[in-house]
Amino acid sequence: MSSPTLDPRSPAPPAEPRRGLWAITALTALAPVAWGSTYLVTTEWLPPDRPLFSALVRALPAGLLLLAFTRVAPTGHWWWRATVLGTLNMGAFFALLFVAAYRLPGGVAATLSAAQPLMVALLALPLLAQRPTPWRLGWGVAGVLGVALMVLRGTVTLDPIGVTAGLAGTAAMATGIVLTKRWGRPVGVAAFTGWQLTAGGLVIAPFALLIEGAPPPLDLSAVAGYTWLAGVGTLLAYVAWFHGLSTLPVQAVSFLPLLSPVVATLLGWLVLTETLTLPQTLGFLLALVAIGAAQFSPTLTRPTPGTRTPE
Repeated sequence: MSSPTLDPRSPAPPAEPRRGLWAITALTALAPVAWGSTYLVTTEWLPPDRPLFSALVRALPAGLLLLAFTRVAPTGHWWWRATVLGTLNMGAFFALLFVAAYRLPGGVAATLSAAQPLMVALLALPLLAQRPTPWRLGWGVAGVLGVALMVLRGTVTLDPIGVTAGLAGTAAMATGIVLTKRWGRPVGVAAFTGWQLTAGGLVIAPFALLIEGAPPPLDLSAVAGYTWLAGVGTLLAYVAWFHGLSTLPVQAVSFLPLLSPVVATLLGWLVLTETLTLPQTLGFLLALVAIGAAQFSPTLTRPTPGTRTPE
């Protein structure tokens, strides 16, 4: 009995790695979904005007817990690399994020953060030698427009410090994303996340004490808010985030944080009984389409000489 032969004209089976990438994308997307609760938790539960203390509580306990669990310390140049990444991805980003959240309407802060895919695309050219494609640049602009339609309402008050903090925080995380992709991950994702959270928290700590003084008294709502942000919104979210970032294309994954303002808008509608206008609904849909479209990178192929294109 002769063994069956493969017909070269038969269609190729679906690639299993593609399914794996979509699964990783879905897992990574859980991080910005959790981050979308930050604005609601900050305004409703946390003590007012304590951005540095809030950033410290969000980063350092989660980092120390991961270090205690993994028992893996950096070696060699990873001491300073972990410090740089922790400062960009957590320390500076958390502090600036809370400054923007306290000083700006949530919609303005979310719109500023929506510029991250464009910043990542520009940074990837010198740091990763990856040229931004018109496809992703176009969807990056569409994402900013979608978020702006979704969250900006009526007369907007632009606090200069808040705007500067929002843009600087977005730039810090964009730089951290690109450097994380450039340097790679030398250890397991839990230890890698623990290094950065601990470094970021230690960077924040002296500024929090010098600028804001002693920690404020915390009621049950504040304790619950900080527990949520440090546990789900930081420890679990960043483990999922760095796992995906080590596998997925950097310019594709940079669009996933657009889910944060989408979730923030949904929470405002569900929890705070806010209404959604037609422009907000259109912006909501445009942001989702931009996130999905950016996960693809269509290319135009030219037929080679001597071959016929399929009819």
